[in-house]
Amino acid sequence: MEVMDSVAVMEVSPVPKPPLEAALALRRSVRCSNRTRRPTYVEQEEPKESAGRRRGGKRKREEEKKEPVAQHAMKPVRMGDAASERKPSSEGKPMPAIAAEPVSCAGFARPAAEDDVLGNGKSAKLRVKETLRAFTSHYLHLVQEEQKRAQAVLQEGQKRPSKRPDLKAITKMQESNAVLYPEKIIGELPGVDVGDQFYSRAEMVVLGIHSHWLNGIDYMGMKYQGKEEYANLTFPLATCIVMSGIYEDDLDKADEIIYTGQGGNDLLGNHRQIGSQQLQRGNLALKNSKDNGNPIRVIRGHISKNSYTGKVYTYDGLYKVVDDWVQNGVQGHVVFKYKLKRLEGQPSLTTSEVRFTRAEAPTTISELPGLVCDDISGGQENLPIPATNLVDDPPVPPTGFVYSKSLKIPKGIKIPSYCNGCDCEGDCANNKNCSCAQRNGSDLPYVSHKNIGRLVEPKAIVFECGANCSCNNNCVNRTSQKGLQYRLEVFKTASKGWGVRTWDTILPGAPICEYTGVLRRTEEVDGLLQNNYIFDIDCLQTMKGLDGREKRAGSDMHLPSLHAENDSDPPAPEYCIDAGSIGNFARFINHSCEPNLFVQCVLSSHNDVKLAKVTLFAADTILPLQELSYDYGYVLDSVVGPDGNIVKLPCFCGAPYCRKRLY
Repeated sequence: MEVMDSVAVMEVSPVPKPPLEAALALRRSVRCSNRTRRPTYVEQEEPKESAGRRRGGKRKREEEKKEPVAQHAMKPVRMGDAASERKPSSEGKPMPAIAAEPVSCAGFARPAAEDDVLGNGKSAKLRVKETLRAFTSHYLHLVQEEQKRAQAVLQEGQKRPSKRPDLKAITKMQESNAVLYPEKIIGELPGVDVGDQFYSRAEMVVLGIHSHWLNGIDYMGMKYQGKEEYANLTFPLATCIVMSGIYEDDLDKADEIIYTGQGGNDLLGNHRQIGSQQLQRGNLALKNSKDNGNPIRVIRGHISKNSYTGKVYTYDGLYKVVDDWVQNGVQGHVVFKYKLKRLEGQPSLTTSEVRFTRAEAPTTISELPGLVCDDISGGQENLPIPATNLVDDPPVPPTGFVYSKSLKIPKGIKIPSYCNGCDCEGDCANNKNCSCAQRNGSDLPYVSHKNIGRLVEPKAIVFECGANCSCNNNCVNRTSQKGLQYRLEVFKTASKGWGVRTWDTILPGAPICEYTGVLRRTEEVDGLLQNNYIFDIDCLQTMKGLDGREKRAGSDMHLPSLHAENDSDPPAPEYCIDAGSIGNFARFINHSCEPNLFVQCVLSSHNDVKLAKVTLFAADTILPLQELSYDYGYVLDSVVGPDGNIVKLPCFCGAPYCRKRLY
C-alpha cells in the first residue's frame, strides 16, 4: 500500500464572486466546539454562547423540517429500515422478545431519574460516556508506557512480568475519584441500559456496574449494614453477576439462569472445578439476596474478535434469585447453585445461552436493501463504500460531486515542500530517539495495540512521519495515512440528507478519514450561499486560543517551533477546504450534539499549521450500523443573514440532550 500525503496539484476554476446580497456564510470548523477545559476523550461541556460574533462552523446545512425527528443515539441501526435510527433500540434487535415469567421485587425502588443523578447538571448517559472516555485515555497512555517498558526490557535482554494497562487504568480512575458510581447500588444504574456493551471488565469496574475485574459475583459487604436505606436487609448482599462460560455447571436459558457459586475453579487452567466451594463472600451474598428479594444485574460475556480484550460484555437487565441449593458438581466437588429469573417489564434480551447475538451488518453489498451505488469512491478507497436510499421514491444516489480521496491544491496556493524527517529504521515506536516523537512532545501520538493504530488523546497538532522520514510505510506514526480501514455505508436519512454509518466496530482513537476537497483561501468563498461543504482550517486559531477558542494540550509547546508565518494573530482562518463539487465520504458525515467523532489537525510534510490536514477520529467505541457524527462547532446565534438578523436552524441530530438548534 502506498502511503503518502493526500494532496494533488490541479487546475481548479476560481470561485465566482457572490452577489452582494449573499452575505450568509456557513462553514464547518476544525474545532469540535469551544471547550471549557482541556480536551481529552472525556466529553466536554456545551460551548458557551457568544452574542454579536460570528464563528467558524460547519457549512453543511441540515434539511429543514417543521418538527425534529427523535433518534436514539449510540444504538445500532437496523439494515433495511431507512428510519430505524429514530426507533426505540429494542426494535433494532434481530431476536424476538423473550417473555420473562412475572417476577417482582417489591420494596426496592428504582434509582432516581437519570437527569442529574449526581447533582452536577449532566445526564446520566453523558456521564457514562465521559467516564468511558476518561478510562480510554488512561488506558492508551498506559499501553504506550507498557510498550516502551517492554522494548527497554528486550534491549536489556531481561525478562520481567508484563503489566496490565487496564488494571493500572482502574487504579488511576480510583485515585482521581473518577469512578462513576463508587458506592455499590442495588438494581439499575442510571445511564446504563439493557443491551449496553462493554469491551473489558475494567470498563464495568470504572462505571461501578461490577466492581471487580475478575470475580463473577459483586456484592455489598458488611459496611453497608448500618445504613438507614438498607435497614432490615441481611448482608453481604449480591448486586451483580457476570456469566462468561467459566463454570462448567452454569446453565443459561436466557430468562432463567442456573448460576454456579464462586470458588474451587481452576481459573488459570481448563476452568474445571478442582475443589469444593464454601458458603461465604459472594456465595453467601447470593443466598442472602434470595432471602432479601433484591434485584441483581446480569452481565453476559461473549467471545468477540472486534474487542481489544477478545470479549464483549452485555448488560442484560435485572434478575431475582428464586432458589438455591447445594449439590455435587460435574467433577464431584460441592458447588452452590442459584436459580435466577428475569424481572418482567424490561426491554427484550439481546443475548441468549451465553451466545452473543446482535443486528449484523450485511456481508455483501449486493444484499443491501435500497442499494443505489456499489461504491461511491469508484475504487479509490481501500474498501468500497456503497450508498443506499430507502427514503426517496424513486431512490437516487448522491450526486453533484466528484469523489476524490486526495486534497486538491490549486496552482495559486503553494504548499511548503520541506520538513525534516526522522532517520528511524522500520517502525518509529522502536526508536526512543525518534525526532518525530520529539516533535510531538517526547512520545509518538499513536499507539499500536493488536495491530490497530489509535490516537492516544486529542492534541493541538499531530506531527506524523512524512516523505522525508526513513521509517517504513507501516510505521505507527503514519496511522492516519493508511486509508480507509473500516467498512462504511452512505445512506439517506429521513431528515438530515445523507449520512454515514459503519459496518464494523471502531475503537476510540481510531482514524476515520481526512476531510478532502479543494483547498481554497477563505476570502474566495465568503458569502457563498449555495456551497454547504466548506470546512475552515482554524487549527492555528485554536492553538492560540483566539476568538473564544479553548486551547488543546500541546498548544504552547508547539507554537514556538512552527514557521515564522504563524507568529501573527489572524482574525480568521486563512484557508478552508471546499468539498462542494469535489470531496470524499466525509462530506456526508452529519452533525450531532453528542458526537462519536472528533476533529484533529495533522501535519506531516511541512510545518504550516494554517494548511494542516483535517482528520476525523473516533471518540468512542462505535458499534456496527451506528451513524458517524461530529459536532459542527457552531455557537448559538453566531450566524447573521444579509439583513443583519440572526439566522436560526433547527438541529435534527436526535441526541437525547440535543441543543435543538444547529446555530
